[in-house]
Amino acid sequence: MKCLLMANGEYGDITIYYELAHKTDLVICADGGANYAYQIGVTPDYIIGDLDSIRPEVREYFSSQPVCFKEYLPAKDFTDTQLALALAADLGADEIILTGTLGGRLDHTLANLYSCIEAVQKGIKITHFGPDVTIYLTKSGLRLKGHAGDLVSIIPLTGKASGITISNFAYPLQEAVLYQEKPYAVSNQMLTDTAEIKIKEGIIAVFHYHQ
Repeated sequence: MKCLLMANGEYGDITIYYELAHKTDLVICADGGANYAYQIGVTPDYIIGDLDSIRPEVREYFSSQPVCFKEYLPAKDFTDTQLALALAADLGADEIILTGTLGGRLDHTLANLYSCIEAVQKGIKITHFGPDVTIYLTKSGLRLKGHAGDLVSIIPLTGKASGITISNFAYPLQEAVLYQEKPYAVSNQMLTDTAEIKIKEGIIAVFHYHQ
């Protein structure tokens, strides 16, 4: 089951999310992410969090729709996005696409990336989709589709990621080992419209910048 998780971060041109929102089986909004769902005319299945960021008119509207609200006290041990991730996993999602999780405050962006490590370890496919970049988290590899010249960076999210082999890039890697403290695999370029990344151990974040 494919889940769209809408957080309350930067979106840019809201229209680029319309098609994505209508091609998922489940939509979960983390608090103010509901404001963006409202803008693109999508009714979420769940709205979760302390609900301090959702606009009053948006909350009133979705309260009249078949939407399940899960409200938490502001003083809690998890971020709204973490609560939404846990809910998606509990509901059986095997793929989660997150929006509004990138840009803005760097601590929020990092927290959103690291919060997905557990889901990846469970075998859930994780993608963070933003206006300028798409970030894929993987422990097994992936095939990228884009354009020749696209910039791609690979950052290990675990202490070490090994057995990394990449194809159709300007700077190839063969059974490489990446360490968090030495993130050298940045600003590579795709040579063709497709490229492949393989990994044997660890978890990496693949940053694919849109042209």
